[in-house]
Amino acid sequence: MLTRVIQQRSAVALAAAAIVGASALALLPHEPAQAQPAAVARGLPDFTDLVEQVGPAVVNIRTLERVSSGGRRSRTLPQIDEETEDMLRRFGIPLPNMPRGQGRGQGFEREVPRGMGSGFILTPDGYVMTNHHVVDEADEIIVTLSDKREFKAKLIGADERTDVAVLKIDASGLPAVKIGDASRVRVGEWVMAIGSPFGLESTVTAGIVSAKQRDTGSYLPFIQTDVAVNPGNSGGPLINLRGEVVGINSQIYSRSGGFMGISFAIPIDEAMKVSEQLRATGHVTRGRIGVQIGEVSREVAESIGLGKAQGALVSHVQSGSPAEKAGVRAGDIITRFDGQPIEKVSDLPRMVGNAKPGTRGTVTVFRQGKSLDLNLTVAAMEPEKGGSRAASAAGEPKTAASQSLGLAVADLSAEQKAKLKTQRGVRITDVDGPAASVGLRPGDLILAVANTDVSSAAEFEAAASKAMKGEKAGKPVNLLVQRGDMVQYVLLHPAAQ
Repeated sequence: MLTRVIQQRSAVALAAAAIVGASALALLPHEPAQAQPAAVARGLPDFTDLVEQVGPAVVNIRTLERVSSGGRRSRTLPQIDEETEDMLRRFGIPLPNMPRGQGRGQGFEREVPRGMGSGFILTPDGYVMTNHHVVDEADEIIVTLSDKREFKAKLIGADERTDVAVLKIDASGLPAVKIGDASRVRVGEWVMAIGSPFGLESTVTAGIVSAKQRDTGSYLPFIQTDVAVNPGNSGGPLINLRGEVVGINSQIYSRSGGFMGISFAIPIDEAMKVSEQLRATGHVTRGRIGVQIGEVSREVAESIGLGKAQGALVSHVQSGSPAEKAGVRAGDIITRFDGQPIEKVSDLPRMVGNAKPGTRGTVTVFRQGKSLDLNLTVAAMEPEKGGSRAASAAGEPKTAASQSLGLAVADLSAEQKAKLKTQRGVRITDVDGPAASVGLRPGDLILAVANTDVSSAAEFEAAASKAMKGEKAGKPVNLLVQRGDMVQYVLLHPAAQ
C-alpha cells in the first residue's frame, strides 16, 4: 500500500539555520591565554543499537485481493474447501457461480498483489499495529517478520478517521516494541523510522522532529519530521533515541509521489487509545454533538468583538442533534468544550470525539458579543462507511470534466439522503490523479462545486465544466467536501486533457 500523500492548502515556507556560539572566557591578568575550542563539539547520534533493539519488532505487510478471470474483484463467491469441490466435480455438479469445466486453479478466481506497507508488533502474542489505508479492503493480509517467517493475519479492527488498524497473527514469544510518550517529543530531537519503502524490507532512515501538532485536514494532529518516508513506509514506527515508538508513519507531503523533505506520523498515544477499542470491540466509539463547523478568520473575529481568531464557527446544526437540543445555533462560535479552550477549528471534533457517548458536557458559545454556557449530552457518532472499490467499479463513468479532476461520482439514493439528513450532494465512487493527490476518497460527499450546490451527477458535471471554461481554464476548482461529520473546502488543479 502506498504511503498516503497529502497536499497542503497553502505554500509552506521552510527555513533552517545553524547557530554555533563561542563561549567567552575571562582571562586573569598576566596569565597566558589558553587556546579554547570555538564551540562544544557534538557528534551525530549512532542508531546501530536502536536498530538491533527495535528492528526485530518491525514487520512487512503485503495485501492480496481476489479477482475473477475477467479481472473484476470477486467478493460474492462462496468459499469451498477442496474436498467439497472434488466431490462436486466427481458427480458432474457445477460449482456455485462457476461455469462448467472451470474450477480451482483454472483461473476463475485468483489472488493478486494489492499493496505493501509496514507495521510493528505490539505484544509478544502477535498483535500488530499498522495504518488503516495499508489494509483497507484487502482480501488477505500477509505479515512477514524480520526473520523471514510469514503469517496470514486477521484484521481485528481498523479506524479510517485516525488511519489506525490492528492485526493478529498466530504466534507467541515475539519481540514487541516499547511504547513511548508522544507528549514528550520535542521539536529538533532525533528520530528514526524503520519500514519497507518500495518493498525494501527493514530499511532504516533518520532525521529530526520538525514540528508538532501539525494539522493536515485529518482527524488527529501529526508529528512532522524530515525523516525520509516513502511508499511502503506507511504503518511503520517512528522511534526516539530511547528506543520508544512515538508515532506511526502515515503521510508525506509530495508533488511527485515520493519523499520531498516532510513526513507526518500519528502520535502513538492517540493510536494506542484507538487500538485499545479495536482490540476490545473491533471498532471505535466516538462522541458527537451534531454540528458542522468552519474556521474563524481574524477579520470575522475582530468584526464581531471576539478579539482574536479562535474557536469553531457553527455553519450548520443537525436536526434533533445534542447541539440543537442544547440551543446551539448556526453562526455561534464554540470557544470551549467542557472548559477546554478551542484554539483552532480542528480542536473541537477531537475533543468531542474523545468524549464518551452518554456523558453530559458543556459548550461555551460566543453569540452577539456574549459568551453562553450550554449543557448537552454527547451522542454516539455513527461509524464512517467509505465506498468500496467494488462499488467504484459499478459507479458512474468519468465524463470529460470529472476526468480532468480525477473523480467519478454517483447520485445519492433516497435512503442515503435520509441517513445523511441532506438533500444535496453526490457521492465519490472513484478517485485518481488530482483528486487522489489531495486525499479525496470513495465515499466522500461533494456538496458544491465552485460555490454552486450540486444534487446529482449531472449537476456536478455541469458545474465542474463551467468552472473550467473560459477565463477559469487551468485554474483550481474549489469543492465543498463532506467526510463523516466534517465539511471543508478542497482545491483541485484540473489535469491537462
